[in-house]
Amino acid sequence: MKILKIDPVHIKSDFIRQAARVLRRGSLVVFPTETVYGIGADVFNEKAVAKIFIVKQRMADNPIIVHIAQMSDLKKLARNVLPQALLLAKHFWPGPLTLILSKKREVSQIVTGDNDTVAVRMPDHPVALALIKAVKSPIAAPSANLSGKPSATDVAHALSDFGDKIDVYIDSGPAKIGLESTVLDLTVNPPEILRPGAITKEILQKFLGRVVDNKNHPKNKIRSPGMKYRHYAPNARLVLVNGNPKIIVKKMQALLGKFKKEGKKVGIIASKETVAHCRQADSVVILSTRRNLKMAAHKLFRALRRFDDERMDIIISETFPERDIGKAIMNRLRKAATS
Repeated sequence: MKILKIDPVHIKSDFIRQAARVLRRGSLVVFPTETVYGIGADVFNEKAVAKIFIVKQRMADNPIIVHIAQMSDLKKLARNVLPQALLLAKHFWPGPLTLILSKKREVSQIVTGDNDTVAVRMPDHPVALALIKAVKSPIAAPSANLSGKPSATDVAHALSDFGDKIDVYIDSGPAKIGLESTVLDLTVNPPEILRPGAITKEILQKFLGRVVDNKNHPKNKIRSPGMKYRHYAPNARLVLVNGNPKIIVKKMQALLGKFKKEGKKVGIIASKETVAHCRQADSVVILSTRRNLKMAAHKLFRALRRFDDERMDIIISETFPERDIGKAIMNRLRKAATS
């Protein structure tokens, strides 16, 4: 196992070449993106991609997002690329938007979860782009965490989950956004958001007109990562508290008192507006003010992982406004809280 520290501003080309050689020989590399860290394999090496499922303990029907570095890579993966896709790529790539497109035969069913579609995005991170270019092949890469657990937003999270099971880890500091990309299915009409992220429905509608949210019925085929009901989950039970700040404080205090009487170790995820009333908890993480949703998103998975490290029995989290990236925050919290 090797850890390569690569500054995204001053990229060490020799380190990129080392990591690229590891990928070309069929091994796995953990690398940074602007959303979360990914665990990558050469998309056209079936044996390498299969290792991702083994290491992550990932179900075979859960597709993997493929990362590209230039538009010419898209032609290797997708057929019948619609004008809608080209329009969105022009405006949002590189960036936190994944597009579901009809796949080419050359893309293995292992990558796509036995779907006839492929999920593709171009990450907005100089290290990720340099690595993909050096490999000279798109990289299949889900988030670098054990399946069902909170995503890795820095290399330490991935190391904690995988240790020496991964040949190379690239450490470029914390992920900028902290939540996974928006996933948009362009093979259906109207286009459908399968997973919310930083690129919101309102933004996408400015370019496409009508866009709908996915209902995520449990019997539907999984077209995108993040569609499993229990996902992003800490080891502790997660309890969500709804309402305005005054109601949230009242509910949190009641729950905290109840769980402490039961002898539980309790962690609380709070905003700056509510934190003063949570001091009797065993551990408290302040994400942000309730208005600063970007900061809340950035810190969410780090908070969940911290509580696992502290061996909390219960996590109580306030809910956040479902505007802008707040919708993605609540998507992750609700899935993490699903028993």
